[in-house]
Amino acid sequence: MPKVKMDDEMKTFAADVLESITQAKRGEFARVHTPANIATYRARGRPVGSVKDDSKQAVTVRYSPEVLAAFRATGAGWQTRMNDALKDWLNTHSPA
Repeated sequence: MPKVKMDDEMKTFAADVLESITQAKRGEFARVHTPANIATYRARGRPVGSVKDDSKQAVTVRYSPEVLAAFRATGAGWQTRMNDALKDWLNTHSPA
């Protein structure tokens, strides 16, 4: 294998890995995961039942470059502003 040059950070990391392997071979553990303490871990993701009844739906839509540029130019949150503009338009117009 070719010799790889390592900076100080990489040397420290490699030394830590070798020490961890040595400790594992001796039967030492930094942390033991038992069923009891695993049950206390916080579950990842959304809590069960947290989905709103009126949740938004992902769709693919094509808009003209001018419309997109105008909304994107307003900065972060432009998608929400576009949604609000469409809702406002529906108050005074019929989609059909």
